[in-house]
Amino acid sequence: MTGLIAGGTYPFRALALFLRKPAFLTYLFFPLLLNVVLGIGLYLGIFAPSWQWINTELSDFNAFLAQWEGTLPPWLGFLDEVGAGLGWVFRIALSLGLFLLIGLLLAQFGTLLGAPWYGKLSEKIEQFKTQQMEIVEIGPIQEVRRAVLFELKKLLLLLVVGGTCFIVNTLPGLGSTIATIGGFSLGSTLVCLDFLDSPLERRRLKFRQKLGLIYGTLPATASFGLVSLFLVSIPLLNLITVPLCVASGTLFFCDRIWPKHFKQQTPSASAQN
Repeated sequence: MTGLIAGGTYPFRALALFLRKPAFLTYLFFPLLLNVVLGIGLYLGIFAPSWQWINTELSDFNAFLAQWEGTLPPWLGFLDEVGAGLGWVFRIALSLGLFLLIGLLLAQFGTLLGAPWYGKLSEKIEQFKTQQMEIVEIGPIQEVRRAVLFELKKLLLLLVVGGTCFIVNTLPGLGSTIATIGGFSLGSTLVCLDFLDSPLERRRLKFRQKLGLIYGTLPATASFGLVSLFLVSIPLLNLITVPLCVASGTLFFCDRIWPKHFKQQTPSASAQN
């Protein structure tokens, strides 16, 4: 239970760290600039047309419902209010889904494009927290190859688990509930992979090893992932919370993963800065 509560506090611990150590903020200027440009593109390219589509579809639905209600006896007139209420429920649900999708995309592309600055920030935080910092050196070609494979494996995970949730959602009974839980679990896993990746990638871990560490640190990673997912889904505020969650991922690693799995390793493959 302690881990479940503590995991969700790390974004706020990162904020406190920035307030105590303003020098870390120097690594956030270019990532924040990238997030603003990327966020504008995502909101204009995805949210605006999707919101227009939602309004058009709901207007057509309301017109159909009004026409259908005209054939009913007067005592069923309350269905007009029921239909209007359902329309707003669908509107809110679809809007929240759009915010969640844009938040995930902003986290995915924001961390990828801002990787050089986030990586340096993560190094400084790890050195500050652990008084050492491990880097397994590899060539630039291999580093690019690992980055591409990492993104492809995340995409495969999204397609497999997301597709399964979509199929389960069509099942009667508990299908929608199971699919919703699965969807949030998938989103939490993806943001954990993104925000914990800097210290894990410095050690050149395999994708399965990264997943193993994330699932092996439950329930703390569950609350960390869900809080991070919520923060990156808040419109406009997520332009700031993505860098915050990247920093909090390194803090989480230093507190909950490094002591159990890496503290006792010999520094033969480490680079001290």
